Amino acid sequence: MAGFTSQPVRVGYAALVVILLGLLYQLPGLAPWLLAVAVLWWMAATYLVLTYPQSSRLWGGAGGSLLIGLAILLPSWQALILLKQWELGNWLILAVMILVWAADIGAYFSGKTFGKRKLAPQVSPGKSWEGLIGGLLTSLVITLVVGVYRGWSARELILALLGAALVVAISVIGDLTESMFKRSSGIKDSSQLLPGHGGVMDRIDSLTAAIPVFVVLLWLAGWGAL
Repeated sequence: MAGFTSQPVRVGYAALVVILLGLLYQLPGLAPWLLAVAVLWWMAATYLVLTYPQSSRLWGGAGGSLLIGLAILLPSWQALILLKQWELGNWLILAVMILVWAADIGAYFSGKTFGKRKLAPQVSPGKSWEGLIGGLLTSLVITLVVGVYRGWSARELILALLGAALVVAISVIGDLTESMFKRSSGIKDSSQLLPGHGGVMDRIDSLTAAIPVFVVLLWLAGWGAL
C-alpha cells in the first residue's frame, strides 16, 4: 500500500505498522482522534476516486502513500478495539462483516446480471452502478429482516437502514480506493501473500473503510463510549 518497491523497505514499513497497532492498546485516548481521521480520510478518498487519474498527483509519492496507509489501517484497528470493548462487541463485529460481505455478494450477482453503466471506469472497470444498487439493496433487506425480527421501532429501523446504506457506500469507496492505488502502481494484487486471492488488503479493503464509520454511527446512536 505504501508504494515502496524495495522489499526491505516494505518489510520495515510493515513492522512499523504492527508496532503502531500494538501501541493503540496502550493509548485509548487516541480513539476519537483516529476515528475523526478516518471520517476525514474517507471523505477525501471519495474525491480522489472520483477525480482519478488527475488526483494521483496529490498522493503519488511514497511519502503520501505511507501516510495514507496509516490513515487507513490505524483507525480501522482502533475501531475494532473499541467494538471488542463494547457490549455485544463480537456480535457487532460479525454484523458489520456480514453487512459488507452481503453487499459484495449482491453487487457481484447484480453487476454480472444487469451491469451496463460503469461506476468508476478509470479505477475499476468491472464495477457498475447496477452492481452498487444490487449490493445496497441486499444489505438493506438484511437490515430490515433483522430489525423486524428484533422488534425495532419505526425510528430505530429507519436509522438502522440509513446507517447500513452509509456503511455499505463507504465500503465501496474503500474497495475503489484500493483499486485506485493498485491501478496507479500497475499491479493486480496488493501482494502475493494469499495465492489466488492477492494480498491481505485485497480481502479487507472494504472493511477497513466500513468499520470506523460503523463505530462512529454506533457512538452517535449512544451504543458505546469512545
